[in-house]
Amino acid sequence: MSIRFATLFALIAVLFPLARAQERGPSETRTVVLAGGCFWCMQQPFDQVKGVLKTVVGYSGGDEVNPTYSQVSGHKTGHRESIQVTYDPALVSYEQLLDVFWHNINPTQAKGQFADIGLSYQAAIFCADDEQKKVAEASKQKLAASGNFEKPIVTETLGTKKFYPAEEYHQKYYLKNPGQYEAYHVGSGRVAFLRKVWGATDH
Repeated sequence: MSIRFATLFALIAVLFPLARAQERGPSETRTVVLAGGCFWCMQQPFDQVKGVLKTVVGYSGGDEVNPTYSQVSGHKTGHRESIQVTYDPALVSYEQLLDVFWHNINPTQAKGQFADIGLSYQAAIFCADDEQKKVAEASKQKLAASGNFEKPIVTETLGTKKFYPAEEYHQKYYLKNPGQYEAYHVGSGRVAFLRKVWGATDH
């Protein structure tokens, strides 16, 4: 085989896989919606996770169309403050995201989260399908068996409903208003509880 043909075949061997990769396009992304009480406190932990591409805080679980913060906080729409997490499953798994979720809530509190009481603050995992529900229930059982909690795990696993993004001033609140955010994050009792249960943690 001549040097010219050898070079040509070598070039094809390199370019063909690249062309196939371009045909497949970028990695598939997925979303999960979780309710963990005040959504300000849930966005920062997920923003720090490698493989999380985008987070949006908002409202899910109710039937009111385009609910406002005022309506939801009045506990009359059936919505819960939630976070929608878009992620790359090649970099982070659904199970790992649930682990981040557990490390940032009180899963034994049924009526709300920490100092916030009412339906809009109740924790929940919104499952898009039977597979997600199966994984969520298994994760919940694993948490219950961990020995970290004396009380039963009461966080609900629910079917999905339409997610509505919250008003812009709520998005990335921890960056826009760091002083107010930290005062609330600590003052609500969330920080002290998580430290007591998990100790030093990077979640």
